Amino acid sequence: MTVTSFALETERLILTRPERCDFDDFAAMRAEPEVMRYITGIPATPRESWERLIRYRGFWDILGYGFWIVRSRETGRFVGTVGFGENRRGLHEAFEGFPEAGWLLASWCHGQGFGSEAVSAACAWLDSATRHKRSVCMIDKHNAASLRLAQCNGYAFFTDASYMDTPVVLMARQKP
Repeated sequence: MTVTSFALETERLILTRPERCDFDDFAAMRAEPEVMRYITGIPATPRESWERLIRYRGFWDILGYGFWIVRSRETGRFVGTVGFGENRRGLHEAFEGFPEAGWLLASWCHGQGFGSEAVSAACAWLDSATRHKRSVCMIDKHNAASLRLAQCNGYAFFTDASYMDTPVVLMARQKP
C-alpha cells in the first residue's frame, strides 16, 4: 500500500477523498437496489447521495479521518466507498466515540476482492496515521458478505443491537 497525503494506493485500487466530480458515480451506486439492500432497503435519491457525499468529505475536516472514494487503478472505474466516520447512533457505550468503519461497493464489482483490499488499506491507514487503537462497525445481521469482510479485517462480534428497526451486529477491531 502506498500513502500519498490522504490518498491510498493498493495493487488494484486508488482511494481518494471525495470530490464534487465523484458525485455522479457515487449517486449511481447508491441508486442501485442491490447496493442499498442492507443499508436502507431502498435506493437513495440524488439529494440523499449528495448529502452523504458532503458528510463523507466533512468527516476529514472535523475528525481527521473519513471516507475515501475507491476506483480501479487500471481503468479509473468507480468501485465504491470505504472509510470511517462518527455517527453517534446511540447504540451502545462500547460503540460510541470510536471511528466507525463502513464500506459500500458498486454491484459490478461484488465478489472480486475489491472490498477486502480497500478495507484492509483503510484499516492499515487508521492504525498508522491516527492515534485510534479501536474502531467499530455495524452490519445488518443478514449481510453475510459484509460480516465476512469485517471478520477478515479483524473485526469481532461484541453484541447484537437494533438500528432503525433492523437487527444489526456490532463489531470492534483493536489495533494490532
